[in-house]
Amino acid sequence: MTILVTGATGTVGRHVVRHLLDHGRRVRALTRHPARAALPAGVEVAEGDLTSAAGLEAAFDGVTAAHLITFGGDYRPLDNGPRIVELAERAGVRRVTVLGGWREGTLEPALRASRLEWTFLQPVQFMANALTDWAGPLRATGRVREPYGDRKSPPIDEHDIGAVAATVLTRDGHAGRSYHLTGPEVLTARAMVAILAEATGRDLRFDELTPDQVRREWVAEGRRPDLSLFRAFSEVDGAGQADLVEMLLRLYGTPNELATTVTGDVERVTGRPPRTFAQWAADHAHHFQP
Repeated sequence: MTILVTGATGTVGRHVVRHLLDHGRRVRALTRHPARAALPAGVEVAEGDLTSAAGLEAAFDGVTAAHLITFGGDYRPLDNGPRIVELAERAGVRRVTVLGGWREGTLEPALRASRLEWTFLQPVQFMANALTDWAGPLRATGRVREPYGDRKSPPIDEHDIGAVAATVLTRDGHAGRSYHLTGPEVLTARAMVAILAEATGRDLRFDELTPDQVRREWVAEGRRPDLSLFRAFSEVDGAGQADLVEMLLRLYGTPNELATTVTGDVERVTGRPPRTFAQWAADHAHHFQP
C-alpha cells in the first residue's frame, strides 16, 4: 500500500518518511517544491500544498493511509479541513495520523466527523527547536540570552515523533486516540544549554534576561530573536512585535502541568523508550560549533 506523507521535507515529516521506508512501505511525499525535495531514493514525489485543493486529488489517488499536518507554510491552521477529508475519503484513504499545531483549525473536527481512522499526535517542544533558536547565537557568542532559564519541558526528538507516526500508520489499534508525545525527562532551558556544552566541549552559557530586559531589547530596540515560538505566534492575526513578546513571556513564565509532564506514549506505541536530549545533542553537536 502507498502512504502519503505531507510536510515530508519538514522537521518531522522527513523522519516519518524514513521510518515508513524502514517498515518496507511505499511512500508518496507531498511537497510544494519537488525540485528542491531532498528525499531518499524510492520515494514518489507529488507536488501540492495542503492549503489548496489543487493537486490533492492526484496526491491521494491510490493512497490507503496518510500523515497529515494541520498547518500551512505560514504556521496558520488549515482553513480547508473538510475539503481535505472529502478528498481523502473519496480516494479510499482509511487511516490518518495528524500532527497538531499550536491551536486547532478546521481539519481536526472534520476528521472526528469522518469515516477515517484518525490518530492525533500532540508533541511538546521539539528538540530540533534548539537548532532553530540557539544554534546561531551559540556558534557566534557561546551564549543564549532569553527569559526564564528555569522554564521546564520534556523535549522530544523528532525522530521519535516520526517513529510513532509510522507505527500508527502501519499497525492496527490506534484509531480515535490522541497521543501526547514527550521525551523521557523534564529539562530546564538552562540544563539543555549545559547538555549542549558537554556535547560540543565548549563553554556555553544561558544568560537570563528579565522580562523588562526582553521588552527593551526585543521590542524597543527591535532585536527580535529567531525563535520558533515567534514564528508560531505570528499566525495570530494583527499581532505586532510587542504582542508577540508578551505572549512569549506569558507562555515561558506560566507553569503548565500538561506541557511539563512526561508521558509514556512513545514507548507504548513503538515499544522502545524515547531518545534523550543528550543523545540528540551528541548527534547534532556540529551545528553548534563556530
